[in-house]
Amino acid sequence: MTTTTAATTSTLAGFTSHDFDVFQLQGLEERMQGIQERIQPKFRALGERLTAELAPAAGKEMHLHIARHARRKVNPPKDTWLAICDNKRGYKAHPHFQLGLFDDHLFLWLALIYEVPNKKGMAAHLMNHLDEVRAVVPADYVLSMDHMKKDCLITGDMSEENWESTLIRFRDVQKAELLIGRHVKADDKLLQDGDALLAYASSTYEQLMPIYRMTCSV
Repeated sequence: MTTTTAATTSTLAGFTSHDFDVFQLQGLEERMQGIQERIQPKFRALGERLTAELAPAAGKEMHLHIARHARRKVNPPKDTWLAICDNKRGYKAHPHFQLGLFDDHLFLWLALIYEVPNKKGMAAHLMNHLDEVRAVVPADYVLSMDHMKKDCLITGDMSEENWESTLIRFRDVQKAELLIGRHVKADDKLLQDGDALLAYASSTYEQLMPIYRMTCSV
């Protein structure tokens, strides 16, 4: 008699319009409850998989962080995210990968935000290797200098001078940030398939991994 064991497939939950509707909830307490109940369990499941997948390419142990928005006392958050980096205690002072939601899109970033202590050194290193940086980033990726805003530039539209001015601003302006990655519209069917989203996010981060390693080496 032959016994057949069915293979088990772990299927991740994607993001639906119900998740994005969290940002229509008024008041800090109500919106935070929505984020904690609808979005953060999906962040954890997706983030744990991404963390495990990124570690070999990064060449080090990576750690998952989920934004708690603990500093907020009145205004509800306009976005929320998970972050992955090589530091177990926190991510803001380190190069890290983000996946998060605004009300109208999901974002995937390699993020160097203003808390990073060695911005000048990182900017100089990236400028010294600008040809390599530009070769790594596909033309349909986007770039932002402020993680709190939706505005972004399409990297394919950026000249060498645009890149240089962006890196100079990142270096010289205290609050300037550097985020490179992708946006996916809230109604894109990709987001509803958790496994497809995992693959999309993983490929995005692996594409940007050479820049992550550059900034971590400074």
